[in-house]
Amino acid sequence: RSEVVQLVPSQSRFRNYQPTSDTNKSTHSIPYVLLVPNLVASSIMRVTSVAVLVSLVGSTSAFTPTSTSFISPNKDAAQSLRKDTDLSMGVVSTVVKTAQRVGVPATAAIATAAVAGTIGVKAVLDRPSRKYEDGSVAREYDAWTQDGILEYYWGEHIHLGYYTKEEMEAGYKKKNFIQAKYDFVDEMMKLGGIDPETDSGAKVLDVGCGVGGTSRYLAKKLGPNADVTGITLSPNQVKRATELAEEQGVPNAKFTVMNALEMEFPDNSFDVVWACESGEHMPDKEKYINEMMRVLKPGGKYVMATWCQRDDREVPFDKKDERDLKFLYEEWTHPYFISIEKYKEIIDATGLMNEVTTADWVDETIASWRHSVWVGVYDPRGFIFKPHKYLKCVRDAYCLERMHRAFDRGLMQYGMFAATKKEA
Repeated sequence: RSEVVQLVPSQSRFRNYQPTSDTNKSTHSIPYVLLVPNLVASSIMRVTSVAVLVSLVGSTSAFTPTSTSFISPNKDAAQSLRKDTDLSMGVVSTVVKTAQRVGVPATAAIATAAVAGTIGVKAVLDRPSRKYEDGSVAREYDAWTQDGILEYYWGEHIHLGYYTKEEMEAGYKKKNFIQAKYDFVDEMMKLGGIDPETDSGAKVLDVGCGVGGTSRYLAKKLGPNADVTGITLSPNQVKRATELAEEQGVPNAKFTVMNALEMEFPDNSFDVVWACESGEHMPDKEKYINEMMRVLKPGGKYVMATWCQRDDREVPFDKKDERDLKFLYEEWTHPYFISIEKYKEIIDATGLMNEVTTADWVDETIASWRHSVWVGVYDPRGFIFKPHKYLKCVRDAYCLERMHRAFDRGLMQYGMFAATKKEA
C-alpha cells in the first residue's frame, strides 16, 4: 500500500489523524447515543440560555433565528427548520412559564427545557433538509468546499475509505482515517486493472472529481506523461482542486465544471474512465452510464464505485425501508439510488463493454461512516470555531450514522464495477 502523500504547509487543513486509544473495537455496536453528548451539549447551551432569557422577558421572539440559510440554501428546508425551531422554543417557553407559576425551582425547569430542546433537535434532524432539485448538487458542494470543514476532516478525498478484515478486527479507529482513503484508491485501481507501469501516460477522466484528490493521485501514479481530467458541477471544487494541483506541482491534472450527463468530450477520448461516488447524485443513471461508455476508447478501462440500494424486485421495500431511503435521498441531495444488479444491466445494455465485474464492498468500507464521526469527536477544532456551522455538522453526523445503519442491515450496498470496452 502507498503511504499518505506528503502535504505542503499551505494545506494545513489536511489532517493526519491518529487516535491515541481504541475504546470500541466493533463497527457494529455504536448506538445513536454516541451523538447524544454533542446533541445534549448544544441543546443545553442553546435551550438553557433561551429558557433563562424567556423567564425574564416572557417571549421567545427575540431568540428565534430569522435566517437558516447557513443550514440549507433550500428555502423550503429553511422554512421547515424555522417552524421546528419555533415549535421547540414554544415548548421551552411553556415549560419555564409553567414552572414559574407552580413554584418549581429554576434548575428543574431548565433541565426540563433542555430535554424538550433535545427532543426538538431530534425532530429537526429527522426531517431531511437538502432535497435534490435542479442546481442543488453544485450548491451543496460549493458550500462544503467554501466552509472547509469537510476538507479538514476528510482531506483531499471526499469518498469512503478501505479497511481490511485484519484492520477491522484490530479496531478500525486505530487506522489513519486519511490513509484509509488512499488505500481505497489503490484497491479501486487494482479492481479496474489500472497499473502504474502498463498504464503509464494514460489519458484519464475522473467523473465527479470533488476537490481533485484522486485525479492528482492518479496523475502522480501514472507518471508525468499521463493526462488526467477531473469534472464536477461545483465551481468551488474546481477552484480548490486547481489550487491544490498547483501547490503540489501536478501540472498533468486539470479540472473543469461539466455535467457528466452532457459531457463535451468527443467519442473515444479516454484510456481510463474513473467514477467514484458520483452516480448517487445523477438524476438519470442510464444517461450517466452511456456518457461514460461513449467517451471511453475501445480497449479502455472503466471502473466505478457508487452507493446502491438493494434490489427490491424479489423482496419489496417495506415502510421502514421506504422511510429510510427517503431520508437518505433528501438529506444529501440524492435523486435516488439503484441496485448493483440494475447498474450492471444498464452497462450490459450498452453493448459496448466486455464482461462486467461487480462486487459489494460494504464490509471494506462500512467503518468509514462511524470513523467520520469519531474524528470529529476526537478533534472538534474543525467546527468549534464556526458555531454558525455547528447544526449543519450535527446534521451530517446524524446522516452518517443513518447511512451506517442502512448499509449494516443490507438496505444499502457499496457497488463496485469494472470492465473494458470492446475493440472497434
